[in-house]
Amino acid sequence: MDFSSKLEGLFDEIHDKQKKRDMQLMGLVSELKPYMTDIGDATLLVPLIAKYMDLAVKNDDVLVKLASLVYKAAAAEASGEDSLGLSDEERKQLMDEFNKLDNQIDGD
Repeated sequence: MDFSSKLEGLFDEIHDKQKKRDMQLMGLVSELKPYMTDIGDATLLVPLIAKYMDLAVKNDDVLVKLASLVYKAAAAEASGEDSLGLSDEERKQLMDEFNKLDNQIDGD
């Protein structure tokens, strides 16, 4: 199996997990719906669902960025480049994202 088919498999897996997560979320909302009898219940449950959705989106975003970075690294290696095929701006964005994630982990 060559690199491009492995990368394609990774993107397929990310897509499949996103679809599965969407179905799980819809199931969760359906299960919780009968328990929301008044505005107070909704006030408690809706932020939890929103946080779950936000975490799922961030997770998928990081996976796609990581897969993109791996793809660029492989392309750079194939062409003999040293910079992983990243522009200065892309390197800065990557480091900013890394620092943001590091701060979130330290804050938890």
